[in-house]
Amino acid sequence: MHPGIAPLEFLVGTWRGEGVGGYPTMDGFRFGQEVRFVAGPKPVLAYTSRSWWLGPDAPGRAVGEPLASEVGFWRMQPGGAVEVTLAHPFGISEVFVGQLDETKIDLRENVLIRTRTAREVQRSVRLYGLVEGDLAYAMDMETATTPMSPHLSARLSRVAEG
Repeated sequence: MHPGIAPLEFLVGTWRGEGVGGYPTMDGFRFGQEVRFVAGPKPVLAYTSRSWWLGPDAPGRAVGEPLASEVGFWRMQPGGAVEVTLAHPFGISEVFVGQLDETKIDLRENVLIRTRTAREVQRSVRLYGLVEGDLAYAMDMETATTPMSPHLSARLSRVAEG
């Protein structure tokens, strides 16, 4: 691992588990998720995430149906700053800047760009951290019509590689 990202080493690997979602404008739901952090020779972690529907039963939804995916890169900066760039297939790209505190990453600064046909997301914030050896996160989101509100949270366990 490149020494420039050594403080993020606790993220490296594949994580899988379940989460819950909802928003003031939508019903609550459960989802499965797999997240992968890969370290290479450069000072950056490659990141992928995919999620799938777990319920409740809903018209037009089947358990296991793909929901969301995102790809990106995580890097460290001096003073414990973390920079994250993400791209979503529904027309949104984001840059987050936050702070690393041991095994907690608080991504509060967010710049978001979207295509003309993308969802009306204006801003989001994320909090990641280790909880009893699992990777947990929470994401809040703001749209053109809804103030910053909880949207997604999950607890993921490390998957044995091999």
